[in-house]
Order: sequence, then C-alpha cells, then structure tokens
Amino acid sequence: MPSEDIKAPGRRSLLTAATAAVLLAALVVGHGFIGRAQSKQEVVDWTKMQAIPTVALAQLIPGASRQALTLPGNIQPFNRAAIFARVNGYVKSWDHDIGSPVKAGQVLASIDAPDLDQQLSQAKATLASVRANERIATLTANRNNILVQKQIVAQQLADQTAADATAKEAVVDANEANVRQLEAMQSFKTLSAPFDGVVTARNVELGMLINSGGSGQPLFEVSDLHRVRIYVQVPQSFSAGLAPGMKATFEMPQYPGVQFDATLSHTSKAINPSSHSMQVELQADNAAGKFFGGSYCNVHFEIPTEANLVKVPSTALVTGNQGTQVATLDSNDKVVLKSVQLGRDFGDSVEVLAGLSPSDRIINSPAETLATGDTVRVATAASQAASSVSSSSITRP
Repeated sequence: MPSEDIKAPGRRSLLTAATAAVLLAALVVGHGFIGRAQSKQEVVDWTKMQAIPTVALAQLIPGASRQALTLPGNIQPFNRAAIFARVNGYVKSWDHDIGSPVKAGQVLASIDAPDLDQQLSQAKATLASVRANERIATLTANRNNILVQKQIVAQQLADQTAADATAKEAVVDANEANVRQLEAMQSFKTLSAPFDGVVTARNVELGMLINSGGSGQPLFEVSDLHRVRIYVQVPQSFSAGLAPGMKATFEMPQYPGVQFDATLSHTSKAINPSSHSMQVELQADNAAGKFFGGSYCNVHFEIPTEANLVKVPSTALVTGNQGTQVATLDSNDKVVLKSVQLGRDFGDSVEVLAGLSPSDRIINSPAETLATGDTVRVATAASQAASSVSSSSITRP
C-alpha cells in the first residue's frame, strides 16, 4: 500500500475513543462496587439467619372424643342366697346337688328334729290343759253372774270368778302363741330354694348334726344366674366419666376372642381411701348360661373425654421453676411458654389435660435458653432459606 494513502486519525476520533474507554472503565468499576455491596448484604443476611435458633415442630395428637379403658372385673350372680338351718337336728335327706336347677320353694333337704317335735307335743298338751281350765272358769263366772242377779251369791264372788276366767283366757292365748311358734319352727325342718336358680354349693350329708344359726358354712348356696353383676374398681381419675346406662364390653379367658355386652347399672359414689378407686356395677344377660359367679373378666369402657384433650411427645415438655411448660409458636414465629396440666404418661407421649389446644404449634426438644418472645425459625423454612443462600453466587471484584 502506498504511504500517501495512510491518514492519521483525527482529533474528534481520538476524543470519542477516549470517552468510550473511560465510560467502559467506569461501568466495570461500578459493577464491581455493586456486586461487592450485594455480596456483603447477603453475607450479613446469612449471618443474621444463622443467629436465629432453628426449631422443629412436634406432632400434636388431638384427643379422641372417647377414651378406651380396660379394667379387671369380678362376675357375681344376680342373686345369691346362703341357706342355713333354723332348727337343731340331723340331716334326714337332701334332694339337690351342685349344679342342679331349682325353682322357688323347691325342697333342698329335710332335717329330723326330735327335740323340736317333743317341744311341740308338750306345748299342745299344755294348751289343751289351759283350755279346759279356761272353760271351767268361764262356766263358773257365768253361773255366778246369774246367781248374783237372784241375790244367792255375793257380788264379790262373782267378780272373782269373772277375773279368774279372764286370766285363764289370757293363759290360753299365750299357749296358743307358743304352739304357733313351734309349728312355724317345724316348717324350718325343710330347707327350700328362695328363688329360681342353681345350687352352687352343698355342705350337707345324711345324718350330719345340724346346729341352728348363721355361723359357719351354709348348708346350701343358691345362685340366680339368669343375669350377672360385674363389679369393677375404677380409678378416681376416670370416675367422672361414668354414668348409669353406659355401654361396655367384657372378655373372659375361657372364651378367647369373644366379647360380651354389659351395661353400667350402678356407681357407689364413694372413693376407696386406700386404693383411690370407685366401685361400679355392670349387668349382663346370661340367658346362655356362660357366666359363673366368681369369674374373672376384662371390662372395656369407652369413656367420654374433654374436647381440648391432646397428647404431646415427652420431649416437648419443659420442666423448671415455673412447673411443667410447653414451648409454642405464635403467628409471628415467636416463642410462647404455656403452663400445662398433665394426665397419663404413655412413655413416649404425655396426655395434656389443660393448657393447650389442638391448633397450637409445639416446639420439639426446646432449648433451655428459649424464653417467651424469642424469635425462632421452623426447621423446614430454615432449610429452604439455607439452600437458596448456598445456590446464589457471591461476586467479588
């Protein structure tokens, strides 16, 4: 290329190039300052986030409307009578052994009571004697009353014979009462069933000496098993939820896997001071004859519970000078320590009777340094923020 064709750049071109270079340099420097400021702010924000405690929420289990309760029960006959003798004597015969069904008034055994027989014979003879004396005294009094009217005997004699007749009449009444008493005792020589039922005990043998009275073993025991009573000792903490008419079920070891229905009929309305429990009575139909007196069973109750009853993990409890508390979060993720009243301890969880509601957010394993008003982050939100910070790039000049 010839040298005369090359021209030196003009002054305006040089000025434009210099201005562009300066602007480019300023832009680069400004971008560096802005990137550094953003990086510093991100570091400050990250540091502040790390300074806020991170907490995990515990799973709060709302209480059910009913609470299952299983307790041991004792089955007893609906009616049970121990049969004792009212007279002294010897067993003459017995007609029913254990397990025999009997009807009301049916004879169980007969007693031979020779002493009572002799007393009755003597009382009847005495009654016949005093009746004869009473008749003579009455005839004499009547005769003297007639003679007094004819002025044959004195009035005093008539009065004496009338009084004697009245006295002998009273003696007759007394002896008649004695005969009736001994005749009533004669009826006790026969032992009878007091109601329809089953003979569940027999303690007599032929010729056995019998002494009257209610001490010692009963001669027979009769049980009415058309229905049964079930007695259960309920802990005091559950006694408020029991009321007559409540339905329940029970199981017996001789019938595995089978549940029977029962109804709560009575509550004692008294707490045993030694066991702090209340005795309740349930009744169950026994038309099939499967239940026996003295049997053991497990009774299952469904007891109504409070609407605000909840369960929390044991790790959520805070124990200190203020008693037992639970750390909760408000709508602004600030800590609120609430005092609670505990119920049953299930090991990994605890029943809270008062102080919490099912909508509360509970902090699991709270730090001892947490106080009411502290700001915290929930673990799930904290992990998302940390991932977003780590994914962003920090530009340095």
